[in-house]
Amino acid sequence: RLEEFLKQEVDLELSTLPDFEERVIDVSEVEQLMNSINAIPAPCAPVINPQAPNAATGTSLRVCWGLFSDDTVECYQLCYKPVSNEGHSDEQAEHTLKVKETYCTITDLLPNTQYEFWVSALNASGISPPSERAVYVTAPSPPTIKNKKIQSCENAALVCWESRDINPVDSYTVEL
Repeated sequence: RLEEFLKQEVDLELSTLPDFEERVIDVSEVEQLMNSINAIPAPCAPVINPQAPNAATGTSLRVCWGLFSDDTVECYQLCYKPVSNEGHSDEQAEHTLKVKETYCTITDLLPNTQYEFWVSALNASGISPPSERAVYVTAPSPPTIKNKKIQSCENAALVCWESRDINPVDSYTVEL
């Protein structure tokens, strides 16, 4: 039976012809949706922390910051400059560092000097607005004891020293 069936000619002509129209389909909304799914938004501005106790030496500062959002961040851009008491703060050299973590220790700074810091977050989509600016202060240089002015008696001692810092120091601690 199979052999007889295969010998027969089969009429494959359709009784009705399909009617195809040329349609232009607008997929712009779908493209926008797909692009928004794959695109990472630029991060929000980080929040710089105030200076923590014991975060400074005479020549270094440890600066910390964070994010209040779950933004994707590849790195941070930390900027700083010395604070000038004069009106020419634009003349001060501005430094920029790229950092992977949410903290950085800056070295080679001047003792007892104020520095202004701000930070931005970066990812593939762009850079965030900068954080608010925070002022950090390096520790003062140790004073120099004036050996020739030291005097003592049985119940007392007079010790004199001088500060090598340009900016005034708030207080000194004397240890025996």
